[in-house]
Amino acid sequence: MKPLDTALALLITTIWGLNFSIIKLGLATLDPNLMAAIRFALCALPAVFFVRRPNMAWHHWVVYGLLFGVVQWGAVYAGIYFGLSAGLASLVLQMAVFFTMAGGVFFFQEKVSAPMVSGTLLAFCGVALVFVHAEGQATVLGLGLVVLGAMAWAAANLVVKRARPTDMFGFMVWSSLVAPIPLLILSYSFAGPERIVQSLASIDGTALFSILFQVYPTTLLGYAVWNGLLKKYPVSTVSPLTLFVPVFGMLGSVLMFGESLPGYKWLAMACILVGLLINRFGSGWWQRFQQPLRA
Repeated sequence: MKPLDTALALLITTIWGLNFSIIKLGLATLDPNLMAAIRFALCALPAVFFVRRPNMAWHHWVVYGLLFGVVQWGAVYAGIYFGLSAGLASLVLQMAVFFTMAGGVFFFQEKVSAPMVSGTLLAFCGVALVFVHAEGQATVLGLGLVVLGAMAWAAANLVVKRARPTDMFGFMVWSSLVAPIPLLILSYSFAGPERIVQSLASIDGTALFSILFQVYPTTLLGYAVWNGLLKKYPVSTVSPLTLFVPVFGMLGSVLMFGESLPGYKWLAMACILVGLLINRFGSGWWQRFQQPLRA
């Protein structure tokens, strides 16, 4: 990846990491499916009246909207709501990296180098380290929901790779239009009308900030840039950079909610960062190392 593209990817992962704590702020007053519905409604409206519909088969942006808006974020919001800490949710969601890389190999015959595999495994050790020490921080339901969200994100990444939309902003706006109604149906089914009315009446400045942060920097800016990178580079190159998200996610959870950051979490973040460096630069290092041996 070019240095500018790498810097953009790191900026987006910082926003995404902080977003988990900001989501938790909003969930203090809002039903999770209702908050997700409001988020994607604002992503689509009023922009959908001014942005041209993506020049592609309609099912690509519809399927992406269902996977990304309804399944991924509906599951992640519910996972945090049902007991998963913001920092841990940001970490568990990164299982999408491995699902995405596997999908890139299976569906697009992308090649994965030995350094890329070793770097990913090291980063996975960091994820597993926090997972092992997660006693008391998560319910089985919350954990399972975020894993489901990770699988949906990986599938959504592969849809982008297949569709290769030319206008990423328009793609995000129109795909966001798909999500609100299914999310409202889920909110009505699980929370009921009284909870919906109560949530809407409880919206305060904190909840409004939470929603607006999720709409503009996180979704419209973040995923437009990210999907552009997925179009430009192999998914096995781009997707591992999301492993930075839990680093910023855990730091954000410490700053906003006083979540503890013991030694094993520092070690886990170190594993993730070193794994990313190997994944990002290891292939070039490995080729330069092998050249004198071949000579």
